[in-house]
Amino acid sequence: MARIDFGSATMATGLRRKPLRSGEAGLTLMELIIVVTMLSILATAAVPIARFQVKRAKERELRRDLWAMRDAIDRYKDVADKGLIQTKADSINYPPDLQTLVDGVEVQTKKMRFLRAIPIDPMTKNADWGMRSNQDDADSDSFGGQNVFDVHSKSTDTALDGTKYNTW
Repeated sequence: MARIDFGSATMATGLRRKPLRSGEAGLTLMELIIVVTMLSILATAAVPIARFQVKRAKERELRRDLWAMRDAIDRYKDVADKGLIQTKADSINYPPDLQTLVDGVEVQTKKMRFLRAIPIDPMTKNADWGMRSNQDDADSDSFGGQNVFDVHSKSTDTALDGTKYNTW
């Protein structure tokens, strides 16, 4: 039987193996389990924070959209109160619908628009907003259809501050 000397073969290629000591074997199974457990705890803590941030961003967008539409309604009413827009007698100079704010109205010889587009409700993901006319009750969910006095989200979800989105 021929005997092979591995020591000389490794010497010939220039590679030398350093003998391992008992404590230098790499990660043990226990260390690996501890690291994976710590990473999973950190990931579990990060998920609610990410959800909170997403919800807060949607709420910020909802507030901005409501402010923009309410501002457009107020500007329409101001122009109508000055007599520059013909409105229905029972409308109390509020716009008949949100699309009128986007399409615009003739003011003297110019077309005046109050909104670029009807925003998408970030909570319901569509442009179908709840509206109230000045003849409706303040807490009414149905739209009387006479004019647009106020807008609100149709979402019944609860905000971070504990209020309902449809009451904003």
